[in-house]
Amino acid sequence: MSSKERPTLGGTRIKTRKRNIAAPLDPAAFADAVVQIYLDNAGDLELVAKSIESSDLNFSRYGDTFFEASTPFIINLLLSKGVVFTGGRTQPGTTKPDEGERHPYSIIDCEPTREVILPSVIYIQKILRRRPFLIKNLENVMRRFLQSLELFEENESKKLAIFTALAFSQKLSGLPPETVFQPLLKDNLVSKGIVLSFITDFFKVYLVDNSLNDLISILKRGKMEENLLEFFPPAKRSAEGFSEHFTKEGLIPLVEYNEKKIFEVKYKEMKSALTTQIAEEADITEVIDTVKQRVKDAKLPDIEIVRILWDVLMDAVQWSGKNQQQNANSALRQVKTWAQLLNTFCTNGKLELELVYKVQMQCYEDAKLMKIFPEIVRSLYYQDVLAEDTILH
Repeated sequence: MSSKERPTLGGTRIKTRKRNIAAPLDPAAFADAVVQIYLDNAGDLELVAKSIESSDLNFSRYGDTFFEASTPFIINLLLSKGVVFTGGRTQPGTTKPDEGERHPYSIIDCEPTREVILPSVIYIQKILRRRPFLIKNLENVMRRFLQSLELFEENESKKLAIFTALAFSQKLSGLPPETVFQPLLKDNLVSKGIVLSFITDFFKVYLVDNSLNDLISILKRGKMEENLLEFFPPAKRSAEGFSEHFTKEGLIPLVEYNEKKIFEVKYKEMKSALTTQIAEEADITEVIDTVKQRVKDAKLPDIEIVRILWDVLMDAVQWSGKNQQQNANSALRQVKTWAQLLNTFCTNGKLELELVYKVQMQCYEDAKLMKIFPEIVRSLYYQDVLAEDTILH
């Protein structure tokens, strides 16, 4: 025997290992089978759900196709391309119907109202409860739809917005907000105003059954609460544009919420800037100019300016732990040093009275200042910040 030959056992048969032969994908046949279920049950969602439940269709393999071609809302999107509600499949990358069975119960044939679309959402909820693994397929299809909104007619886009709002309102199993909001931020969709129209319809429908706090919670989870202006075309991307648009659409609570957020941001920015300047003992005229410029830019109410100034001045004081007299002296010294700043913005009796209230509340709430309220008021009077009539009042 040659040294290069390997020994073998006589009489043995070498068997070739069997391979797993996967059947080729046939989403067309699957879609046609689901459409046929609709036709057989005349679009009755209860009967359709029962027929699908008892069928032997391979949902784990054709999950995307199921949502694309079968459900009354997410009707079609052949092989992850086409985006139209037609009751069947579409040609890849187009809105033209593809060959195959179709049914007349798609959402494109119904009215764009929440009452008509709600049964479709409830139907999908039932399907997902029985087959929770399909939620990922729903996410995939929703993402593709939203990224392709420009292929929809205006009326069809509105129906998609209504469905999406109702999906969140009904807490459709596991649909994450980022699946909806992030795909919308495509530059071409935003610049054409398509996203703004979609999100407006979404907000209006969602707020019918839910509070503004519920909406804000969804926006937070979708990482959009601080970026609502990104839904607007660049030419309209301003606080004024936001207020004008949503006021016109009747979403006053959302406008008020946004204005409050803007106010809080500008309030914090101004307070931070003043705190830095006072801590660095900047020239008082420089601080006054800063306040005036901030007031002009932020359009903050005069009363809020007075409150901010007092808070910033007291926050800058180096307080003693237990020495009451030292604390009193520090507070009075701060008042005397920055009296001109307070005097510049306490321009009438109403603002002077607001300053007195602010001082009184701090002296009442802060133990180290509890006994020096009269002394602070007296010092403000001597520095011409408070008028006699204000104190008597």
